[in-house]
Parts: sequence; structure tokens; C-alpha cells
Amino acid sequence: MLIELLRSLAPSDWEKHTVSPKWKVKDVAAHLLDTALRGVSIGRDGYVAENPAINSPTDLAAFINRLNHEGVTVYQRLSPAVLIALMEVATKFVAEYQASRDPFAMAPYGVSWAGEEKSPNWFDTARELTERWHHQQQIRLAVNRPGIMTRELYHPVLDCFLRALPFTYRDSSAKTGTLLQFTVSGECGGIWYLYRTNEVWQLVEPPIGAAASETTIPQEIAWRIFTKGLDGDSALAQVKVSGDVSLGLHILRMVSIVA
Repeated sequence: MLIELLRSLAPSDWEKHTVSPKWKVKDVAAHLLDTALRGVSIGRDGYVAENPAINSPTDLAAFINRLNHEGVTVYQRLSPAVLIALMEVATKFVAEYQASRDPFAMAPYGVSWAGEEKSPNWFDTARELTERWHHQQQIRLAVNRPGIMTRELYHPVLDCFLRALPFTYRDSSAKTGTLLQFTVSGECGGIWYLYRTNEVWQLVEPPIGAAASETTIPQEIAWRIFTKGLDGDSALAQVKVSGDVSLGLHILRMVSIVA
């Protein structure tokens, strides 16, 4: 779908701005190419060009942001035709690599935005899906093309994004037994529950009991909130909360990308 989308773009489309403030459509495409090649080099080939000291989430974000900036700077210099041709090769590598992984073995890196220093491959693969889905969605939004709003492809993205809830709420205090409900409305959405136990928040299966707050976010804006494509204040008018408003709205601070 990404290749078909890029092939369909007019020359002027490549220069349109996306919801990512610093990136135009071509920048996002360059980022997708860079991360595909970089991910396969590290994951499949075990090749790490540099290994700086990472002592905090801030260090990690700064390192990733620098790599992303450098990659975009290089690949945005390519013509659209060359970029698309390289993308075909790179994405084939990515698909083959992801399919070859043992889902329950440990990934090279943990999913940091979920608070994990180590993560199984299945979570890393899911994170890769969210990256490639939401960046393509940014392009589609910028050029006024229909989004990928199918349950098969969008619901797994949401389910992965919302695994950041316990980490997002780690500093939010509540008494043991407090239950929070989060609904992403629409055919691609679902309901997620966060439960407070032993001073830790955990995602749980549908429980018995009343929720202290119920938050509902339309599927059209959920992905933008969780990827810094829409700030919390702008989202407020479309988000509904009942019960404990403070706890319910804390989800608007959730960021399910390295940023």
C-alpha cells in the first residue's frame, strides 16, 4: 500500500506539509526508507555503526532523533523515482526479516515508550507496524487520500500503542483497586482497562466492577494523539470523560513513539 501510494503522488504532493511539524511528505518517505534499511542492518545483520552510552530515556530519544534527522537529510536528496525503487527493496527486506524472527526471543532493543528495557520480538515487530502505519497515515492525511482505517490493519496498531498506558500512568497515584476504562470508538477501536495493584498500573482483561473513569477517543484522532500529531488541548473537544476527569485525561499525555 505504501508503494502504491508513493507511485500515485504528483510532484507537488511530495512538498506538502504533514502533521509532523518539521517534515514534508518527502521527508516522511525518506524516514521510512532510512528506518527500514537501518532496522534490517541491525536486526538481521547484527551491524551497529555506533553504540553510544544510553543512560536515560532522554539519551535514547536524543540519539534516535539524531539518526532520524541524518537519514532524512540523506534520502530526501533522492528523486521520487529512485526513492520508490529503493523503498521496494528495503520493505521486502523488512518483511522477510520480521517473518523470520522467533516471536518470543528477545529483540535487540526494548520498546522504550512502554517502559521496557528488554522486549520480545513480537512486541518489537508490533512497534515496527505502528511506525510504518502511522507514517504512511501522515502522508495520506497530507495529500488528502483515504486513511488505512480497516480493523485488520489499524486495530493492531491501537492495541500496540495502548501498551504504553502503564508506563504513562506510572506517576499517577490512586488507591489499590482503582480501575480505568479507555475506549477508542469506531469499527477499528476497542476497550482497554488499566488497573492499580500494589502501587503499579497494569493492563487487564475485562474486569468485574465499576471504573473510576471512562475515556472515549474517536479512532480518527487516536493515532494522532499517541504520535504527537495532535496536542492534548486540541483533542479535548472530541474526547469524552466520565468519572475522575484528571485520571481519565492523563492518557492525552501518552506518546507511543520514541520522541
